[in-house]
Amino acid sequence: KKFKKIDILINNASNNYSPGANILKKKDMFNIENFSSKLWNEDLQVGLTGAFLCTKIFGHLMSKKRCGNIINIYSDFIKPISYSVVKHGIMGLTKYTATYWASKNIRCNSFAPGGISNKQPKKFLSRIKKLIPMNRKAKKNEYNATILFLSSEASSYINGATIISDGGRTIW
Repeated sequence: KKFKKIDILINNASNNYSPGANILKKKDMFNIENFSSKLWNEDLQVGLTGAFLCTKIFGHLMSKKRCGNIINIYSDFIKPISYSVVKHGIMGLTKYTATYWASKNIRCNSFAPGGISNKQPKKFLSRIKKLIPMNRKAKKNEYNATILFLSSEASSYINGATIISDGGRTIW
């Protein structure tokens, strides 16, 4: 009520499968042959349906004011097959929304950060660092400037893009 409009929506939800989680100790359950449809549905409900519903509701409100900015976030952490499907679905949602509401002055982009260093097990860190050309994971606040950039007028001509910030991991 105070500001009369919504300027920015950031979709950043997914089920958490962190490297130290008990669920990851049962690695066989993440094999496609063993992956349960219950986990599949839960992951799609949170990650993809959640982003769709927020985009639908808040994007519509933005379209009435003829301005807005939607940022979809997805990462490349260790995740099961359902997360990969959600990630690709988010990419499609980003591209669709970027064209659907472009005439209403609404931009939609996605941001793909790499992992953040946060007290992960040493064994995991030594393995993952070998996959990153910069030989490290991101620091806790290292992504703030990218989100601010995508949220600001400095990125006013960027629409439908994915900004990748992963220390070079995806170039290999």
